[in-house]
Amino acid sequence: MVQEMAHIEIVPGKYAEFEAAVTQAIPLFNRAAGCAEVKLHRIIEQPDRYVLVVRWNSLEDHTVRFRQSEDFQEWRRLVSPYFKTPPEVVHTVIAVE
Repeated sequence: MVQEMAHIEIVPGKYAEFEAAVTQAIPLFNRAAGCAEVKLHRIIEQPDRYVLVVRWNSLEDHTVRFRQSEDFQEWRRLVSPYFKTPPEVVHTVIAVE
């Protein structure tokens, strides 16, 4: 299992619109091959920053299959108007549990 963590900074004051766009986009992730879960976290100390956490069965499910899909293009169309800066995306695996 691989976790994608996308650190997203949005345009101040666009919280409701951004969250609505992500809500609209959730089905795009849910139907993607290898996607196990998707959640959006808002950072309390920095309310214009979010972390999108997506659990994938493999790195390639995200970086190849999803990123090359029309659903990824639709995701970007829905949410990118609210980005203040490009998202920073990292992938992790659990090291200690």
